[in-house]
Amino acid sequence: MDKRTFLKTVTGAAVSYACLDKALASVHNLEPQTVAQDETFWAEIRKGFRLKPDYINLENGYYLMQSEEVLEGFIKNVREINYQASYYMRTRQFDDKKERRQQLANLLGCSVEEVIITRNTTESLDTVIAGLNWQKDDEAIMAEQDYGAMLDMFKLQARRYGTVNKIVSIPNDPKSDDEIIALYEKAITDKTKLILVSHMVNITGHIMPVKRICDMAHSKGVEVLVDGAHAFAHIDFKINDLSCDYYGSSLHKWLCCPLGAGLLYIKKEKIEKLWQMFGDMGFKDDDIRKLNHTGTHPVHTDLAIENAINYHKKIGIERKEARLRYLQNYWTDKLRGVPHIVINTPTDKKRSCAIANVGIDTLKPADLAKTLLEKYKIWTVAIDYANVKGVRVTPHLYTSVQELDTFVAALKALAKG
Repeated sequence: MDKRTFLKTVTGAAVSYACLDKALASVHNLEPQTVAQDETFWAEIRKGFRLKPDYINLENGYYLMQSEEVLEGFIKNVREINYQASYYMRTRQFDDKKERRQQLANLLGCSVEEVIITRNTTESLDTVIAGLNWQKDDEAIMAEQDYGAMLDMFKLQARRYGTVNKIVSIPNDPKSDDEIIALYEKAITDKTKLILVSHMVNITGHIMPVKRICDMAHSKGVEVLVDGAHAFAHIDFKINDLSCDYYGSSLHKWLCCPLGAGLLYIKKEKIEKLWQMFGDMGFKDDDIRKLNHTGTHPVHTDLAIENAINYHKKIGIERKEARLRYLQNYWTDKLRGVPHIVINTPTDKKRSCAIANVGIDTLKPADLAKTLLEKYKIWTVAIDYANVKGVRVTPHLYTSVQELDTFVAALKALAKG
C-alpha cells in the first residue's frame, strides 16, 4: 500500500466513525420501531461498510462482513500481535482472552465461568455432543431442518456408541408453539438423553419456542442443546430467557466478528460431567476451560471480539433487531400471495427476524439463485432439502429498501415467466 492509499484509507475510516456518531446522536431519543424505518439514518450506517458494486448482497447469513470500524480494529490487533510476538503470547494472552469471555458473558447474561471462546458454532456444539457419556441405545432428538454438520455429528455418535437418532420435521408455517413442542415431546422416551433445537432455523429464519421446549424436556429429565448460530447478536435475549443446558453460536455471523470466533455456553452444573475432546489436564473437571484446549491459535481474532461488541452496542440490539425484522417484512409482505411465489418462513412476524426463504414453484432453487445472480445481479443461496425449496434471503444493516425493491421486482418477473 502506497502512502496516498494509506492516508485515504485512514481518512475514510475517520470520516465513517464521525458519520456513525452523528447519525446515532440524531436518533438517540427515538423508539427502535421508528428508527427501523428511517432510511436517512441507515444510509449513514451503510457508509461504514465497504460494499462490492458487482451485486446486491442478500446472503449475509453465512458470514456477515465487519464494518470498516471493526475491520480497522482487527487489523490493528494483527499488527500489534505481530509486533509483540511470543512476549504477548506468554504474558498477556490469557488475561485478554478472559476479558473477552467476560464481555461475551455480559452480552449473553451469564457467568464468565460458563462461557468459552471457540472457532464457530459447529465446534461449540460438537464439543458438547462428543463430550457426553453416551451409552448404547441412548436416544437423541433433532430436526431434519437443523444444520447438517450437527446431524452428521450425531450420526458419528450412532456409529461409535450405538446411539439412536430420532428425527422430527418442523413445519414452515406452524399454527402455534404447541404444534412444535408436541413434535419433540412425542419423540421422547425413557432412553432420550438430549434434544438439539435451533434457536433460529438457518434455512428459513424460523425463531423456535426454545424456552417452552426446554421446560417440557426438563420435566422429563432430558437436556437441551441449542444451536444459536443465527440468534446471538441478532435478536434481543438473555440465556436465562431460554432455560437451556448448552448453547453455541458463531461470532462471525450477527456479531460481525472476523472469521474464526464462536462461543459455547454450558450451565455451570453441567460442565463437570463433559469429557474434553482434546487432552488438557491443567484444569479441574468443573472448569469450562478444560474444553477449550485449541493449542496456539490466531489470538488477534479473539481480541477483535471487543471491537465487534463495541460496534454492536453503538447500534443497540433493540434498534438492530427492529431494523432487521423491518427489512425482512418489507420484502416478504410484498410477495406473500403472489401467484407461484412460496414464502417458506412463518407468517407470524414474531417467529422470524432478518432471515427468510422464498421460492418459485416453477423453478428449482439452484436455477432461481443462478438466475437472480446472472440476470439481476442479486446474490442469494439456494436451499433444496428438508421441505424447504427456495433461496435464503438475509439482509444486513447496510441493506437499503431500494435494493429490496429490486429483489421484489425480480421475483415477480420470474414468477410471471
